[in-house]
Amino acid sequence: MAQRDYYEILGVNRQANPEEMKNAFRNLARKYHPDVSKEPDAEEKFKEINEAYAVLSDTDKRAAYDRYGHAGVNGMGGMPDFTSVDFSDIFEEFFGFSGMGGGSRRKNAPRRGADLSYAVSLEFEEAVFGLDKEIDITRDEVCTACKGSGAEPGTSPVSCTNCGGRGEVRQVRQTFLGSMVQVATCPTCQGKGTVIQSPCHSCRGNGLERKIIKKMVHIPAGVDNGTQIRLAGEGQPGTNGGPHGNLYLEMRVKPHKFFRRRQDDVLLDLNINVAQATLGAEIEVPTLEGKEKLVIPNGTQPGKIFKLKNQGVPHLRTSGRGDQLVMIGVEIPSHITAEQRALFEKLALTLGTDVLPQEKGFFDRLKEVLSG
Repeated sequence: MAQRDYYEILGVNRQANPEEMKNAFRNLARKYHPDVSKEPDAEEKFKEINEAYAVLSDTDKRAAYDRYGHAGVNGMGGMPDFTSVDFSDIFEEFFGFSGMGGGSRRKNAPRRGADLSYAVSLEFEEAVFGLDKEIDITRDEVCTACKGSGAEPGTSPVSCTNCGGRGEVRQVRQTFLGSMVQVATCPTCQGKGTVIQSPCHSCRGNGLERKIIKKMVHIPAGVDNGTQIRLAGEGQPGTNGGPHGNLYLEMRVKPHKFFRRRQDDVLLDLNINVAQATLGAEIEVPTLEGKEKLVIPNGTQPGKIFKLKNQGVPHLRTSGRGDQLVMIGVEIPSHITAEQRALFEKLALTLGTDVLPQEKGFFDRLKEVLSG
């Protein structure tokens, strides 16, 4: 039977570069490896893929193949020489073992610590104006007794006899491609390469102890409920000399008795009496920074919105601040004196009984104010 074209087997063109060739081989090897593929002809296809890659990944053999075809690399009809091809990184990536003599990434390599999150409770005004706040963080710290070694003071960890201090154990297995070495984390030392014979009494051999750390943090003006602040390197410590994780502070803002917030604007519902709405008045309005005078024109209707410029929340990432929107309500007295009733009855005679539907609702007026 005629041999298939090696380029066709790998699914690449004749101008493919080494990286494209390697990627094609990786994908096919993962698909047809007999240990993972359930196809009946997986082993034959895998041999065919390896044969093609063994030739095309070698510069000299590829040149001979391009010029003479299979005759240029098969010689007297024997199989191509695989000894010059390094399959270790490919097998290690997909199947967890490498070629004889190949290594694997150490399981005890430095690793970054875990991130922590902390909820910061703020009063409404604290979120608006910002502050420096002391918080308590619960996290792991290096054990003060053993200095992080995990061994009882005066003793030291010793090299693991099971793995010889490598942190990994290897097992040779025979495959149709030759001897392969399966690498696994040492079960005795858990990949550390050392074992602790006398664990530290304080941390029980962990090298870390749980502590509450007091830290002063700056909360910028303008944060809102759900705003996150990242403190780099303030999370859990790393392992094997790796860096600390990060600490994320999430703001939890308590509601205010009077004020509400809409983005960077502050909303305030304010009731005035019938006389003030009808005749007009000059009143004092509470703001986040004290009282502000506001002129109520005569004939002010319920739902009227007044804007106090720059009396809102400072913008978090830019200069300036929002506004305060004062929404007027007219308070109708539920109890009046006989004299007040008589006055209202006289007034009612002059006002008539006609009622008029409103042309614009409250939300229409609010939209006008916010867009204006």
